[in-house]
This record gives sequence, C-alpha cells and structure tokens, in this order.
Amino acid sequence: MLRTHTCGELREKNIGNKVILCGWVQTVRAHGGVVFIDLRDRYGVIQVVLIKKSKGFDVAKTIGVETCVQVQGEVVQRKLGTENKEMPTGMIEVFCSELIVLNLCPPLPFALSDATVNEDVRLKYRYLDLRGEQMQKNLLFRHKAFLALHEYMDAQGFIGVETPILYKSTPEGARDYLVPSRLHAGKFYSLPQSPQLFKQLLMISGYDRYYQIARCFRDEDLRADRQPEFTQLDVEMSFIEKEDIIKEMEGAVAFMFKKVLGIELKTPFPRITYDEAIKKYNTDKPDTRNKGGDFAFLWVVDFPMFEYREEDNRWYAMHHPFTSPVEDSDFTKPATIKAKAYDLVLNGVEVGGGSIRIHNQELQKKVFSVLGISDAEARAKFGFLLDALSHGAPPHGGIALGLDRLMQIMTKSISIRDVIAFPKNKAAQDVMLDSPSDVSEKQLKEVFIKTDIPKKEEKKKKYSERNK
Repeated sequence: MLRTHTCGELREKNIGNKVILCGWVQTVRAHGGVVFIDLRDRYGVIQVVLIKKSKGFDVAKTIGVETCVQVQGEVVQRKLGTENKEMPTGMIEVFCSELIVLNLCPPLPFALSDATVNEDVRLKYRYLDLRGEQMQKNLLFRHKAFLALHEYMDAQGFIGVETPILYKSTPEGARDYLVPSRLHAGKFYSLPQSPQLFKQLLMISGYDRYYQIARCFRDEDLRADRQPEFTQLDVEMSFIEKEDIIKEMEGAVAFMFKKVLGIELKTPFPRITYDEAIKKYNTDKPDTRNKGGDFAFLWVVDFPMFEYREEDNRWYAMHHPFTSPVEDSDFTKPATIKAKAYDLVLNGVEVGGGSIRIHNQELQKKVFSVLGISDAEARAKFGFLLDALSHGAPPHGGIALGLDRLMQIMTKSISIRDVIAFPKNKAAQDVMLDSPSDVSEKQLKEVFIKTDIPKKEEKKKKYSERNK
C-alpha cells in the first residue's frame, strides 16, 4: 500500500494511528538532530518530524522542495506551544519512522508561491504551476461549479447529449479551425464554434430539453477573457418562449452560486433593451455594480437582427443566422428588425447569449436572403437544416453560458487562463507543448496539403546569408 491517508485528512482523532502518506515536500527545516518537513498533496499539508533514528533522516536533511516522497510513521500530538492553528492539521504531526524518496525534483524554475512569475514561464511549466495552492483551488472550484450545473440541469429534466467535434464549416461570425480530411482529398472538417446546428436538430428530433458542457473553438484574436478553445453550458428547449429560457438560466446560475459560493442571488435579474444600453452606457454589456454588488447580473434584450458592415457592403446577423426575428418584421428594411435574442451580462462581461430560433423553412430563407446567402449556397451549407425544418420542427430556442468567463469572475481571477488547466497564452500558443508546431512533409502529403511557407531552418539560413 502506497498510502493509507491523504495529507489533509488527519486530525486529533487519528493520534496513535500508524499511517503511510505520499506527497510533495513543500518545505524542509533542519534543527540539529531533528528535521521538519511540510508534506503536501492536493488535500492539504501536514508536518512530518524525523530524528536521527528515522530511516531516511540523512536524505531528509538535504532533500529539495517538490521532491515526491512516501512517509511512514505515527500520528502524535504536537508539543504545547508548537501548534499551528492556521492549519487544519496544525494540532498534530507525523513522527516518521521511514522516509522513502519516490522521485527527486531538481531546483525549480520558479517558486510555486510566487505570484509575480511571468505568465509564459508558468505556462511552460504548467505541471508545476498546477501544484500551486491557488491553481488547485481554482480547478476544484470549477469542478464543483460544473457538478452543480449538472445537478440542476438533471433535476429540471434536461438530457445531456454530446455532439461532434469534427463539424461542418458554417458562417457563424468568427474564423473556423479547419481539419483536412485524409480520406476525402481537398475537403475539410471544422471544429465547432458552438454546437448550434446539432442542438437545433436535437429539438427537431424530439429531445425537448438538451444541455451539454461543450468544448467550442474559435480562431479569433485573444484577450484576457478569450481562448481559442473554451467551455460553455449549451442549452436548447422546445415549445418555449424567451421567458422560459431566461427563467431556467437564472435558476441554474443562482443554484450554482448558492452551491459553491454560498451566495443567494436575487432573481429575476434586471433587464435593459439593447437600445437603452447603448444610449445610457454606450455599450451592450454595461457594468451595473453598485458600491459593495460583487456580482451584478443583467439581461440585455431586443437586439437588432442585423448589423451592416461598410468594409464589404453587406448585412451580417448580429447573433447568428438561425435567430428568429420578431413577428411582422419588414424584410425590406433590415435595419428596423429586432431579434428574439438575449445576452446575460455579469459585471460588464458578456457571459451568455441566446435566442429563439427560426423553426420555419420559409422564414429561414428570408433571413439568408438579407445576409446575401443564395439558395444554392444555403442548400450547400445548411441543406440538412433546411430539410429538417420542413419535417415538423417545433418552436425552440436556447442559450450558451461562457463557463470559463463565469469561473474567472466567480474566483476573482485576473485572467481566464487562471481557471483553465492547460490554456493557450496571449499568442494562442501552448508554450509547454510548443504548439502549434511544424509537421512533416509526409503528414502534409497524406492530407493533400502543400505549403510554401519556409521552415524555420530555411528562414535562419536566408537571414544569415543576407547578413553576410
């Protein structure tokens, strides 16, 4: 048996117990013939005491921090005056009979407790950074928050359904990540910007309450609250109106806040129209916190259906092309049309967005027409959806909540990267894996791709020749 207990679970009730612990050396303090080690795992920290008679005593005196060890010994009461009431295990210690080194650790590239370390250094050694107390707290918080959402959604009768990652490229606002097909020369999959089309198909299939904690991908410029791959609570419902979706999402968010933060959110959340938000705050995601509203939720509703872009002289969908316009819309005046769309804003950050969907094939074609999508293009890109809409599609709508952003705000983290286990940096790179990276010519040939971008070595050679 490698261990009988974790480092954080022992208490005074365990005094006299023989225990085996495993963990990482957090600190070492040698005082003459006694060595004190703070041993840590993800459950907590406990003090271990070795004397000269303890097996491994000489090793313990010189051991480096973050070395992985096994400790065998007895739980004893700390001497009067040496207790540490700041630690849950601070009333006891383990009197070590034997210490075994499981794996040595060389000098660290940075101290795990140093909050000033350059972020790229932290990300390069993410496996070390994740041992730090704050990162472990954040990921445990995230885990509990996701559990709360699963619990709530299940209790409300939602069905969890997974949707494909290899998707079809569709115009949804941001650039797609493309995946070349080896079996179909010159054709590509894309990674989903959201499961939008599949969740609409699930409604048409009769699964009237769908949810998924889904991975999504967008090739867009990054900032503190963006990642190229991100996680969202994806929801779709049939036979509902806007109010039903808003009520369910307020319930889910309130349940999660109560479960993991112990905070009672006041519902329903305030609302403001898009036009009012722009007029009053000059933004469609206003921060409405008052002195002392750590968390100020706000619904922004009644968005424009379309937005016009001068650079290419055409209309675009404000949300996506499957959003339903309000009744009696005049399609000869796109600028006047309002959408059945709604965004959830928290502390000035958009954390969710959704809409009532178009469930009528003819209405969908009108929207495509305003967007400049021809019948042929619509058939090529969305033929399956148009066909499905003509087969008894129910009225339906949905929403997606950006869980990474929510976790960032709820944990009061500076960056979204502090609540994701293995994020990309500001340049969309994984500096630990050195990704994205070059691939071999053989791999490119297998997927029928040829690139004329010079390899790094060729660039260096040309640069050297020019300097000569």
